[in-house]
Amino acid sequence: MERKASRRENECEEKTSNSESCELDKDYKTSLITLNVGGYLYITQKQTLTKYPDSFLEGIINGRIMCPFDADGHYFIDRDGLLFRHILNFLRNGELLLPEGFRENQLLAQEAEFFQLKVLSEAVKSRWEKEQLASRETTFLEITDSHDRSQGLRIFCNAPEFIAKIKSRIVLVSKSRLDGFPEEFSVSSNIIQFKYFIKSENGTRLVLKEDNTFVCTLETLKFEAIMMALKCGFRLLTSLDCSRGSIVHSDALHFIK
Repeated sequence: MERKASRRENECEEKTSNSESCELDKDYKTSLITLNVGGYLYITQKQTLTKYPDSFLEGIINGRIMCPFDADGHYFIDRDGLLFRHILNFLRNGELLLPEGFRENQLLAQEAEFFQLKVLSEAVKSRWEKEQLASRETTFLEITDSHDRSQGLRIFCNAPEFIAKIKSRIVLVSKSRLDGFPEEFSVSSNIIQFKYFIKSENGTRLVLKEDNTFVCTLETLKFEAIMMALKCGFRLLTSLDCSRGSIVHSDALHFIK
């Protein structure tokens, strides 16, 4: 009798445990929400979509806002499906994190307003304003000789990333200590200063790592800077000293996009 009673107790405990497990599994499944946004499917948790009260998504999940369903029974939202990944990442992280080179600030701000996410909308607009301000500021790079300031080049551009690109290439090549290249140099935020700069003499050369092309003299370096700028979509606004009659003889170049 005691064995039968013990067996029944074990069976009851197993049924209770299975029942609780089923309930937990059911609750977990119901907490997952699938959204069809402009033809793109996103699966996330209910708590993510309801993170910001009074938002469009919170209203849909809690029944305040009516939303159509697609053929598979998923919520359908007729908005930009690709940009929605940034909306969802904001809900997950609580901050605006965008990939490098992101240029769709205006569109994302519109999406944020549609989804009634005021915090996100303000963050996008703030980022956009900072980029607009930065694009109007001119950045320069000076490549010069510490003993002879007349030997050198100044490059001006309204895109800091382009100046950084030219700077990194010159520094990289300088560190490789190639034949004919100055061995000692110092780098500050906007100046590369060589102890003995490249002279316009036969045999002086530097190698640009992008295509392993041999580039001779300071004049050829100016041409290379111009080609890099054109490839990146910039135009030569003017050479700031054209009195010598040629771009290669000017002391500075000014690029703008």
